[in-house]
Amino acid sequence: MADDARTCERERTRSLDGLLPPEMAQRGEEIGVQKASLDLLSTLALAVLGGAFIALGGVAATTALAGTAQVPWGPARILSGVAFSLGLVLVTVGGAELFTGNNLIVMAWASQRISLGALARNWALVFAGNFVGAVATAALVFLAESHRFGGGAFGAAALRIAEGKLHLGWGQAVVLGVLCNALVCLAVWLTYSARSTIDRIVAVVFPVTTFVAAGFEHSVANMYFVPLGLFITGLDRDFVSGSGIETGALALGWAEFLWGNLLPVTVGNVVGGALLVGAVYWFVYLRGRRGDG
Repeated sequence: MADDARTCERERTRSLDGLLPPEMAQRGEEIGVQKASLDLLSTLALAVLGGAFIALGGVAATTALAGTAQVPWGPARILSGVAFSLGLVLVTVGGAELFTGNNLIVMAWASQRISLGALARNWALVFAGNFVGAVATAALVFLAESHRFGGGAFGAAALRIAEGKLHLGWGQAVVLGVLCNALVCLAVWLTYSARSTIDRIVAVVFPVTTFVAAGFEHSVANMYFVPLGLFITGLDRDFVSGSGIETGALALGWAEFLWGNLLPVTVGNVVGGALLVGAVYWFVYLRGRRGDG
């Protein structure tokens, strides 16, 4: 009787503990297989949600930065990062497909559980869906005239964010993308250990806060931040002229965004997420199991 009680207690304790890294790797591989096997319409729908969720995190982050001219740079960035964490919390808890997090599907491909074509299909569909969701959210935020809230403080912050992203050099944008998605994929990796919703939320907040505070570049977030700046610049000239903010880079338009920012940041995100996180953890914990399952 006593032995049975001790066994039950050990099982109960284990059910509350987070998974250890070897088990996390196996969970990550299985999740990768499931994501790659999802049908086209479901993948696209969840990807649109993912883009919208990250954009909502962008709304929160912009609000946190609005009117903080007298706040030191570091604390303001930390506050913005905590607010932006909403986006990945919604993705991981609410359920959605996010291109940057899905870079970890490379683990399932390396184990030969999915084909290269299935990997590329998922990344392409999710990237496209994220773009639609994020840009659509930016359009709704503009149509709501949110940029005029706080006496124009929200719009001024949005313009500064977008303008700053378009001033990055190509090489710098790649490196900032590498650093960003290493942290994002580490956040997703930590959620593989989670046993509860609270576990997932706590796992996400600190890595995401760090990448935002440090100024690293996230491709899906930029699908919201820069288009919102472009909408304000192109469609509300009176607000822009009254803001006193230099918007020369934004005047270059969508081509500059797509080729001068989104492309290099995306390249960096893939390197940071797929290689520096996914491939490393596969090498450590899964390489001896290649082809199993």
